[in-house]
Amino acid sequence: MRTPYFANFSGLLHEGNNGLLTKFLQEPSCGIMCRMENHELGETKKLQLEPKNPEQTPKPDKKRTSWGLIAIAGILFLAAVAAVSGYAGYNTGIDLRTGAQKTQVVLTAKDQFELAVQDMSEGQYFRARQRLEYVIQLDPNYPDVTEKLAEVLLKLNTTATPTVAPTPTLTPTPDLRGVEQLYADGQQYLANGEWTQAIDTLLTLRKTDPSLHTVEIDGMLFIALRNRGWDKIVKEADLEGGIYDLNLASRFGPIDAEAQNMLTWSSIYITGASFWELDWSQAVFYFSQVAPQLPGLRDGSGMTSTERYRKALIGYGDQLMAQDQYCDAREQYNLALSFGPDAAAEESNAEANKRCEGNSNDKPSENSEPAPTEALPAPTEAPQPTEPAPSDTPYPAP
Repeated sequence: MRTPYFANFSGLLHEGNNGLLTKFLQEPSCGIMCRMENHELGETKKLQLEPKNPEQTPKPDKKRTSWGLIAIAGILFLAAVAAVSGYAGYNTGIDLRTGAQKTQVVLTAKDQFELAVQDMSEGQYFRARQRLEYVIQLDPNYPDVTEKLAEVLLKLNTTATPTVAPTPTLTPTPDLRGVEQLYADGQQYLANGEWTQAIDTLLTLRKTDPSLHTVEIDGMLFIALRNRGWDKIVKEADLEGGIYDLNLASRFGPIDAEAQNMLTWSSIYITGASFWELDWSQAVFYFSQVAPQLPGLRDGSGMTSTERYRKALIGYGDQLMAQDQYCDAREQYNLALSFGPDAAAEESNAEANKRCEGNSNDKPSENSEPAPTEALPAPTEAPQPTEPAPSDTPYPAP
């Protein structure tokens, strides 16, 4: 059993602790508790005033340094964010500008293509050809542009410059000769003036072994293409085929001046023929340049440049007569009759002369006289190029 508190206390009295009892009885009413509270309060104040380890107290200077580093790090972070945002904005601006340019090209190509289709429906094939070629320059992959251009070229060749139907080309059989034999055969064909056989043999050799006699084969192809192009223009009246071969030859090296002149005047002849029966003033302008230089140049129609010039003058005179420009018409008839007699032209000239003299107010117009040494004004309804030759071989303006 546990001993009661008062039993222990009574034991102290019997042991003679009268001094302790007396002191206990003399304490205030709060007794020992008051002393303990006072003692603990004093210790607490002592701990506040005198810390046990003063070295562990944090220093104010280190805290300031930490806050300064944090501030610098924050500024650097904001600067990095601003740089990244600026770079992203720059790229976005570039993308927007590029997209706007592409959109403008697409819209321009669309408009020109639609105008070309409209020109085709109106029979203005030369103007449609210009527009379609411009669309190809903007976007070579534009839908249906190559088909429309082929259709326009076919119309121009059939209506303005009819050509003899080409002989069907047979599919060649595979050539199983060795490369050295092909090279020797190509040299023999070239020496014999058999240009087509030489070209076919050398191309076969180039496909079989591209590294064999590279420089020599390029030179042989240049000679064969140049001479075949010349023969097509001069002997076969195949102006388009000759122009094509001469342009191919120019890719292997510069062609001679004689071949370049043939290329130039053939291109002008084709351009003038494209205006045949469509715009007599333009036909007169182009053939007035070709006829003095190559009077015997002809195309598949069989008409020489001189004959085309003469007939274009008569056609232009008839056009001016219909417009009541009798004096201007008389000048065209006189130029046409200078190439030889023509009953119809003489009759029209007499009528033009009569009406011109009877109408004193009808004076010759400077713009309507397409003399060989005087350039005609370009048509106002469509842009007219000054160099209608193939793009890879332009010719100087006469």
